[in-house]
Amino acid sequence: MAGKFELYEDKSGEYRFRLKAGNGEVIATSSESYKTKAAALNGIESIKKNAGEAKVDDQTS
Repeated sequence: MAGKFELYEDKSGEYRFRLKAGNGEVIATSSESYKTKAAALNGIESIKKNAGEAKVDDQTS
């Protein structure tokens, strides 16, 4: 089963999203809340567009 983004309203009535793996485990969450649903959806689209090309910045060494 493929992963999915879940869009939801937080306690303050703003929008957030989380990415869940196919097994239901949360693997990423939005670091901010969005005032509009459209803005949250734009955040999801940005992740979809940029994540595949993102480089790993290993700051452990």
